[in-house]
Amino acid sequence: MNQTDIIKYLDTITPKQADWIQQLEEEAEQNHVPIMDKQGIALLQQLIRLYQPTKILEIGTAIGYSALRMLEAKPNVQVVSIERNQEMYDRAMKNIQDQNQEEHIDVIFGDALEVDEKITEKGPYQMIFIDAAKGQYRHFFERYGQTLTEKGMIVTDNVLFRGLVVNPEDAPKRLRKLANKIDQYNQWLLQHSSYHTTILPVGDGVAVSVKK
Repeated sequence: MNQTDIIKYLDTITPKQADWIQQLEEEAEQNHVPIMDKQGIALLQQLIRLYQPTKILEIGTAIGYSALRMLEAKPNVQVVSIERNQEMYDRAMKNIQDQNQEEHIDVIFGDALEVDEKITEKGPYQMIFIDAAKGQYRHFFERYGQTLTEKGMIVTDNVLFRGLVVNPEDAPKRLRKLANKIDQYNQWLLQHSSYHTTILPVGDGVAVSVKK
């Protein structure tokens, strides 16, 4: 059985989700918005249930899907999320309002590398979820790792980048530089002296880094 068959099997036996979740997944598909797949979001939710953070920083709101699913795992958690794309920000705000979660999800409009003072003021955070511009992953990690509490956790999505990180030089030319950057990020993460990191082949690859 190959990896695709395993994913199909897991997706098949996953319990049916609420209508609002299916609607958001359809919205993402129709508008070509990348969101975590079923197994990736299930892992993120399980980490939240196990770790029980009170405040999470999300870098990359998109349409608000991940932020709302994180609340599903822990309804009283506070999520501070950043989005720089106006259309995505507007979509996220509508989806968050539709679910009456404005009190629990605070979306900041702006570039995560430019609004750091505002984000830092709202910390500290027990968990950080990175799912934005892949070429900036290391910058996000270094800048916002400083806002993490003792023994905090940073979760990074898409670190296997469709498997292209295995041999970046064999990736399509337009993706080669990005695949190489993510490969370098993964190696840097695993060698980081201040974190224990595990990379899991779930979804498009999820790195879980726990502060030592």
